[in-house]
Amino acid sequence: MRAKMRKIGFNRLQTMLAETFGFGPAATLSVILLTTFVLALAVFWFVHSAPPGTITITSGPEGSIFQANAEKYRKILARNGVKLKILPSQGSLENLQRLNDRSFHVDVGFVQGGVANGAPVDALVSLGSFFNEPLLVFYRGAASIDVLSGLKGRRLAIGREGSGTRSLALALLKVNDIEAGGSTTLVNLEAKDAAQALLDGKVDAVFLMGDSAGPPVIRELLRGTGIRLLGFSQADAYTRRFVYLNKLELPKGSIDFGKNIPRRDLYLIGPTVELVARKDLHPALSDLLLEAAHEVHGGATLLQRRGEFPAPLEHEFRISDDASRYYKSGKSFLYRYLPYWLASLTNRLLVVFVPIIVLLIPGLRIVPSLYRWRVKLNIYRRYRALLTLEREMLVHLTHEGREELIKRLDDIERGVHRMKVPVSFADQFYVLRQHLDFVRSRLMVSMASPFK
Repeated sequence: MRAKMRKIGFNRLQTMLAETFGFGPAATLSVILLTTFVLALAVFWFVHSAPPGTITITSGPEGSIFQANAEKYRKILARNGVKLKILPSQGSLENLQRLNDRSFHVDVGFVQGGVANGAPVDALVSLGSFFNEPLLVFYRGAASIDVLSGLKGRRLAIGREGSGTRSLALALLKVNDIEAGGSTTLVNLEAKDAAQALLDGKVDAVFLMGDSAGPPVIRELLRGTGIRLLGFSQADAYTRRFVYLNKLELPKGSIDFGKNIPRRDLYLIGPTVELVARKDLHPALSDLLLEAAHEVHGGATLLQRRGEFPAPLEHEFRISDDASRYYKSGKSFLYRYLPYWLASLTNRLLVVFVPIIVLLIPGLRIVPSLYRWRVKLNIYRRYRALLTLEREMLVHLTHEGREELIKRLDDIERGVHRMKVPVSFADQFYVLRQHLDFVRSRLMVSMASPFK
């Protein structure tokens, strides 16, 4: 029954196209297949171009500032119906390794400046610098130290494998002629264990950064008895040697006014942290993440001014085109005035179906014109052959010549009968047949005349 209904539907469509354009069954089937293919392609692209409802961020260790910021992002993205999956990591270095590994399912990650160190970054882009990440060096001792070389020969906890803290600490210690295997002992400990080891006197200094340490650990050390925070008196020199580092000022008493912590103005150094993504990150998600970054990092803190971050500062990673557009003009028009889900739906409708309509309308106008021109050309070709034959009738011919003209006239008529002409050209078609009969009658008269 269904097959019969499909056949009836096809016959009706074929009749309509035949009457309008003169299409045969094969042409009608081709039109159906082409239309179906275009619609299927449009639907596929409409679904495929939708922003994913879940994205994955590789953050940092449990309790780290990276992890805390990721949690804030998750709440903000949830308002727009997007789920943020958070993967804990060892820190910036592991985040970068995950982003470069296409077999690892991750979309974005926090990466501090300087950890790339020659690693391939062509497949990655940056959404910008989101916040400063100071290097905090706590040490035990009565004497004040303001240069890293003053830690030579001591036991130093430099962070665990995979952390940006360890990577930066090794780079800074190296330019101070402090390397593993010498008189200085370098210990790989995670932030919480390192802080406890310093409090217990098991190590002499610890290197901490936001990718591995959380605020509670830092506060505990700032208030620890006999524990000092190293101020970098050579901060300007470090920022010139390592271009990804910034000089940061921590004013006297800014941590605790009552206890006057720190007891003097301190200069710190540290990189900025970027949110790095793979190149195929959906533009709508890029906008959402940047919007969340403005909310999380846009305010003033001890180490930054209001509105300083996020910022399109380009270091080791190229700023993505979507991020550059966002920094210049904000969210796109639809996402600015419509809810996220509606803006996404409208945007895809415009991107997928409007171009098809724009192409189809001129095409629908051109195809009938081309077809009419083809039909007219076919009719005119028969008229040309008919005119040529009629002129030859005016010339004195033998009986065999007239027989040849009749044969040619029969060929013309057979060609006319085989023509596929739409209803709109029926009048011209029947006029052509009348003219054929007219020429045939004249030819018959000329053959019957005794004067010929």
